[in-house]
Amino acid sequence: MDTGAQWSDVDDYLAGELVAEDEALVAARELGRERGLPPIEVAPNQGAFLALIARMAGARRVLELGTLAGYSTIWLARAVGDQGHVTTVELDPRHAEVAQENLSRAGVGDRVQIEVGPALDVLTGLADAGTEPFDLVFIDADKANMAAYLELALRLTHAGSVVVGDNVVRRGAVVDPSSDDPSVQGARAFLRGLGSDPRLEATALQTVGSKGWDGFAVARVR
Repeated sequence: MDTGAQWSDVDDYLAGELVAEDEALVAARELGRERGLPPIEVAPNQGAFLALIARMAGARRVLELGTLAGYSTIWLARAVGDQGHVTTVELDPRHAEVAQENLSRAGVGDRVQIEVGPALDVLTGLADAGTEPFDLVFIDADKANMAAYLELALRLTHAGSVVVGDNVVRRGAVVDPSSDDPSVQGARAFLRGLGSDPRLEATALQTVGSKGWDGFAVARVR
């Protein structure tokens, strides 16, 4: 058996043992496929991991960058509870429409606001407007701008808030300082920012699984 197949099989096993992926979550992923969205949403065990982080942080206000079909959004919206709120930012209006369908089907549409547009513009607008701080920020939009998203996230959080950055290992390419891939350079700048900013304490982990070889970073605002 090749390594990639083993990784996926282990993910399937872990999800089967530990993750309660209900019909609404399955339908969210399937509708994304039907509408031609790229199959790049988090895996079920990763969605459950995000929800656990949100619950452990006591998050009631969550900011997500990169909605896609709303799969991870459903996990986060359920984690904040019926008195919580999720603001999720999506560049593509078609994706936002699919996500809205999925969120409504999952029964969490009333606690989620989808902001359509470039994330840098949306976040700048939220920060300039003095939006109430978020307890958790999940950065899963275009990787080239990750460092800029981090700076804006720090304007939109408070002491004790958690910042999670996805896809920071890039199949190992993150170690190459000469890479001409904007996503690799964006991930490197993001990690450099996490490690050098005195306002943050952070770490990052490699992951393997159905999404391949990648990783995520987690930071806490001091």
